[in-house]
Amino acid sequence: MTAVISLTVFMVGLTGNTLAIYVVLRYAKMKTVTNIYILNLAVADELYIIGLPFLTTQNVLSYWPFGSFLCRVVMTADSMNQFTSIFCLTVMSIDRYLAVVHPIRSTKWRHPRVAKVVSTAVWAVSFVVVLPVVIFSDVQDTFNSCNMNWPEPKNVWSTAFILYTATVGFFGPLLIICLCYLLIVIKIKSSGARAGFTKRRRSERKVTRMVVVIVVVFVLCWLPFFIINIVNLVVIIPESSATAGIYFFAVILSYANSCANPVLYGFLSDNFRQSFRKVLCVRSVRCKANGVDDGDPSAPRTEKTTAHDCIRLSTRNQAYHDPQSSQISPQPPSSPISHTAADLHRSTPSCQPPPTCPGIGPTTTTVTSTAASTVTCMVTRAELPPVGALTTP
Repeated sequence: MTAVISLTVFMVGLTGNTLAIYVVLRYAKMKTVTNIYILNLAVADELYIIGLPFLTTQNVLSYWPFGSFLCRVVMTADSMNQFTSIFCLTVMSIDRYLAVVHPIRSTKWRHPRVAKVVSTAVWAVSFVVVLPVVIFSDVQDTFNSCNMNWPEPKNVWSTAFILYTATVGFFGPLLIICLCYLLIVIKIKSSGARAGFTKRRRSERKVTRMVVVIVVVFVLCWLPFFIINIVNLVVIIPESSATAGIYFFAVILSYANSCANPVLYGFLSDNFRQSFRKVLCVRSVRCKANGVDDGDPSAPRTEKTTAHDCIRLSTRNQAYHDPQSSQISPQPPSSPISHTAADLHRSTPSCQPPPTCPGIGPTTTTVTSTAASTVTCMVTRAELPPVGALTTP
């Protein structure tokens, strides 16, 4: 049963995060500052999900069959997911603070190029933070399992590592995130609505709301895990089926976060939702016959005008506004404007209604969460699980 649930989580998480990565890289309008951070968050979740089959195999076989090198690789990727995720959320919260509280002064910093540099720094810092996992993760001789192989005194090393990961990888960044949104709330309440800025503020608030929800879901998914382990440092929790079930539930929540994020993107972001539909949409035969790739600005154009061309002609003088950025840029006309009635008659095609996706509407995705292995007993004071080994008791 555990293997089936793990496979389901693997497929849902892999598909959702791959889709999120694809749409950000595929469509030009998705390359906003916030979406670049979301891209890195999706990559981190992808790495986490890829390690799930290895840990599930260890649970089914009751030993690690992949050797010491893969043990270290899987443990490192697993740990980097947590740190990269919380660091990305912290950077996203700081970006929201700059966009809302300092919209003018932050313009030079809130740029996709800067976001790429910051994202690279986040991955570098995450790797440095998880160096203990890189050094001490190995196949244990006693249990023949992939876990942290601490030197003596094991109890001291294990306790220090739990406190280290909880502080650097959760509670510390969470404090910064809470401070950012506290300042945002103060700014919003103290500033009145001024003419000319209503639409922009509405757009910024939508993006801020999306980031807040992603942060809240992350906290809800990871907080029980850290609380249980910190409590277990102070009080040795007795082993029982009830305590094992509680710990198993905490592990399930941590895995559910990687599956939930793509769903949140689709529900909370108009751009992500539209891009998801473009990718998942079964394109009509008419679009293919006329050589038009829906949503692809670089697709080859043909002389025959399609419904997509009609849409472009009717909206050529409108302004394009990206809800996830504060920039508004005019769309250039797609064709010369006719000056005479005859020219207008010759240049205006007979447009059909734009192709739609039959049967494709707003969809909901069921998130199935699980853990890579079943926790059968609670850990003792000397056997606290590291961040990179969530599923090994």
